Amino acid sequence: MSDPIRLLLVDDHPVVRQGLRAYLELEDDLTVVAEAGDGDEALAAIAEHVPDVVLLDLKMPGLDGQGVLERLDLPDDDAPSILVLTSATDAERVPAAIEAGASGFVYKDIDPDALASAIRTVHAGQTLLSPAAMRGLMTGSTGSAQPTLTPRERQVLGLIARGQTNRQISRALGVSEKTVKTHVTNLLRRIGAADRTQAALWAVRHGIG
Repeated sequence: MSDPIRLLLVDDHPVVRQGLRAYLELEDDLTVVAEAGDGDEALAAIAEHVPDVVLLDLKMPGLDGQGVLERLDLPDDDAPSILVLTSATDAERVPAAIEAGASGFVYKDIDPDALASAIRTVHAGQTLLSPAAMRGLMTGSTGSAQPTLTPRERQVLGLIARGQTNRQISRALGVSEKTVKTHVTNLLRRIGAADRTQAALWAVRHGIG
């Protein structure tokens, strides 16, 4: 059996952290290694414990979740996946968090089983944009003209927005993984996205996916 996924819980409400810990530690493949009540504590805990996944609240006194993302500077091998936990009223903060490096986001009222699944998804290196949260983001999409994508590029982009890897996309579309990589490179350039996470967010905000 592989080692459990190491978690850091970051929220300024102790009761929220306690509830998350109580549930998540019932999962055999998850373990909470530390908690933090604000951004400064979070950065210190990340450096000390090197968690695999950080569950990060965005709205906190002092240094908030966005500040943590912007100050986090670790080698790729040590950098944790960041799963943002936010409320519907704070959804407008999410695009900046994704652009700053968050691996995905879910709302705080998410079902516990779905939260555990989300943690596993981001730990596997995939982007996670929950359906409820995506619908919230789409209401804030801009009216700017969309760049022209080929039908295949739109298909690939839609699958990226669902958290699919290149291998999964190649199987879904019946093309080689090399062909998928070419489509990804082209569509990233067309929409001006630096990486797959930004592409997924762009797709959601423009109704693709």
